[in-house]
Amino acid sequence: MSHLSKSRSLVSVPDLARFKAQGRPIVMTTAYDAPTARIADAAGVDSILVGDSLGNVCLGFENTLPVTLDMMLHHLQAVVRAHPRALLLADMPYLSYHIGVEDTLRNGGAFLRAGAQGVKLEGGSGRIPMVRALVGAEIPVMCHLGLTPQSIHAMGGYKVQAKDGQAALALLEDALRLQDAGCFAILLEGIPAELATKVTGALEIPTIGIGAGPGCSGQVLVFHDLLGILPGDPPKFVRQYLEGYNLMVEAMSNWANDIREGDFPGPAESYMLPEATRKLLNAWAPPENQAPKPRT
Repeated sequence: MSHLSKSRSLVSVPDLARFKAQGRPIVMTTAYDAPTARIADAAGVDSILVGDSLGNVCLGFENTLPVTLDMMLHHLQAVVRAHPRALLLADMPYLSYHIGVEDTLRNGGAFLRAGAQGVKLEGGSGRIPMVRALVGAEIPVMCHLGLTPQSIHAMGGYKVQAKDGQAALALLEDALRLQDAGCFAILLEGIPAELATKVTGALEIPTIGIGAGPGCSGQVLVFHDLLGILPGDPPKFVRQYLEGYNLMVEAMSNWANDIREGDFPGPAESYMLPEATRKLLNAWAPPENQAPKPRT
């Protein structure tokens, strides 16, 4: 099998539209390195997003704003080396698409050169020039509406968005405009379920929900959230399928105890000498002690 065939995804951007038309839910999760990408891909997800959430779950930042383009490319390249067969997307981080079209194109192109098959960016109608420029340069774009983490300060925190009538209508209209601008899908985060269902029905392109109820074309969760790898209670919209943090702490504690009690490493974890070498080693004796030479 050639390198090209190994690295090519079995799921393409047009496949997501086909999945929506077929009524087949789209499954997406995040990944940030080769091991998480291999796990997600082995589970059969349709799409992997190298999210700027890596700032929170991998780098210890309080939000996504400190994440830079270089950080995103570093993690994307690690995911690419896993050769996932899922559609591979990458978040454009804060200020990588806000300054102008030229910057947006340069940064979007860097993601495709690094191995992504599309990018995701946050924001409504104000991002239309950037979306059109990227699409015009053959860079597939997923847009992101609702609770957009890069706007955390403007929103006053991580709060459910578009709960009042005007905000709900504005989001619906933004979704239609972004579709017209050429994006291939829209991620809906932290909005009422009824609104997400309405948006999904109004669009030809698929929607991916996170904290947006069951009416979207597909769902995404952060890898570390759904596997319970982080301490503390998860957000309301997360269903944990594993208590990963507790299980890993328990395993590490057992290992540490085995070391302290002299049980690790044992014969099963040790390399042994061939019999001939063992006999030679056992027959060896150190030379007789010699008196130290006097100092000159």
